[in-house]
Amino acid sequence: MKLIAQILIGLVAIEHIYILWIEMFAWTTKGKATFKSLPKHLFEPTKTLAANQGLYNGFLSAGLIWSLLIADAVWSKNVAMFFLSCVVVAGLYGGLTASKGILMKQFLPAAIALVALLVWM
Repeated sequence: MKLIAQILIGLVAIEHIYILWIEMFAWTTKGKATFKSLPKHLFEPTKTLAANQGLYNGFLSAGLIWSLLIADAVWSKNVAMFFLSCVVVAGLYGGLTASKGILMKQFLPAAIALVALLVWM
């Protein structure tokens, strides 16, 4: 069961690496296809802002990956709990303020991983 929790944590980390890539490196291409609610003319002038958001997603991913590499079980769980909680809060806020889709795409996977972490690790 611990392995399932770790896989879920890894999936959330991979998702945030993907978000980092879109926001930092593909904002004016893949970003347009991903964030369809934004007018197309805004992508070029908001590249720097998107890259900043992408960097934060990268930090979340790095923290989750770090949690999987920590040998001490208690420390690993605490680090994972912190970073998953950050994703849960960010996903909830984004889902309530920016797009309801964020609730399904970011909040829900992180919340499931957090529950799995608390139950199985």
